[in-house]
Amino acid sequence: MTLRLAQLQELWGSPTTGSLSAAQAAITLAPNAICTDSRHLGPGQLFVPLVGERFDGHTFLPAALEQGAVALLAKAAHFDVATQAALIGEATKAGVPLWLVPDTLLAYQQLAGLWRQQLPAPVVAVTGSAGKTTTRELIRAALAPLGAVTASSGNNNNDIGVPLTLLKASSNDAAVVVEMGMRGLGEIERLSCCTRPDVAVITNIGTAHIGRLGSREAIATAKCEITAGLRPDGLVVIPAGDPLLDAALARAWQGRVVRIALEGEGHEAQADWLGRLNASGETLAVAGVVVDVPLEGIHHARNLLLALAVAGELGLDPHRWQPLQVDLPGGRSRRLDLGGVLVLDETYNASPEAVLASLDLLARQPGRRFAVLGTMLELGEQSRALHRQVAERARQLDLDGLVIVDGGEEGAAMLAAASGLTRLERVATPEAAAAPLQGWLAPGDVLLLKASRGVALERLIALLQQDRQPMADQP
Repeated sequence: MTLRLAQLQELWGSPTTGSLSAAQAAITLAPNAICTDSRHLGPGQLFVPLVGERFDGHTFLPAALEQGAVALLAKAAHFDVATQAALIGEATKAGVPLWLVPDTLLAYQQLAGLWRQQLPAPVVAVTGSAGKTTTRELIRAALAPLGAVTASSGNNNNDIGVPLTLLKASSNDAAVVVEMGMRGLGEIERLSCCTRPDVAVITNIGTAHIGRLGSREAIATAKCEITAGLRPDGLVVIPAGDPLLDAALARAWQGRVVRIALEGEGHEAQADWLGRLNASGETLAVAGVVVDVPLEGIHHARNLLLALAVAGELGLDPHRWQPLQVDLPGGRSRRLDLGGVLVLDETYNASPEAVLASLDLLARQPGRRFAVLGTMLELGEQSRALHRQVAERARQLDLDGLVIVDGGEEGAAMLAAASGLTRLERVATPEAAAAPLQGWLAPGDVLLLKASRGVALERLIALLQQDRQPMADQP
């Protein structure tokens, strides 16, 4: 699998430096030869300069010529007339095709789209208000018996990360799993059109980013943009029982929809894939087999059922689903032993729904139960009400102690809502949370850490570790 420069000419027309010669048109590019970072640029590569808040790849176009790039892209409106003319002259002199395009980011996505068209393996796209990354990793694990699976890594779920993931895939892959995040309307639509998925998964519709979009209805509309590029014979996999999601999806997609549900939640009649958790929540019975649930919590059981439904719909025999080898990024479903205290490390990010699910998981743990909750970002006008909601849940669960990390209005709202707990403190920084915890915690206790990424709550772990035994991941 390769891309030829002739395909780029078909996509954007002749380069600004003149029509491709026969030799230039025949030049081929492997996916790793499409470079957006000049620090890693080598001979024979196509350089695509991207622009961000703190970087501008156009600065390095002359250097890309010197480093042996075989083709260049640039944003047409990025330069003044004199600078553009000089760049065209240098590229022409070097015999390197230069395309001036309206938007280099869009062009990068178009290149990834060309590459995706050659991929023989099914592509699964995943979005949702919470649980995207966990579900992505569960799908990767469920599809592993088919062969190699390329999947999104880290935070590569945006306009740059999605094409990067696609360009890492190869003809040797049995499947490709792409996570799609969003910060506003239109973003998932772009990513879907670039990805052209065979299967789209929507984990849920919550309140994450409601400050940007204004309502859950708008969030549902944005998430259902994942169907924009979905192949006509593809399918959407969703949880049963959400009328808001059902309504938004019906407006966006007229193709096949597959629903999952857990027994006992009241949505059994709507489910195409029905799972039954055992009393401890450690196993899930579905499609005639029993699968170990690799992550604690009912919310993770639903995510697992979504993944198994994808695997089943793609033809994987249920008897090959087990065992699942799941490796999550740090700060997600991580269990640490800190001097005999079990730490539930959920510091990576937080939405109201995710915090409530984590609190319910904490409530099922044996021993005394403590939590450190930081703020949840991008909730807009509903922020104080949603922060009150999670603090009220902590009070209802009668936690043995709660530290609130926020010195602003949200922290004040949480403090008032949690009033009545035996141990309750409010601090301004993660570091300040260490003092009350050091006085409260004892071996056998359980501590939940949960906040949005911007709070950097993970800094607290190192401070608590200083006065305790070495910390180790639990198996």
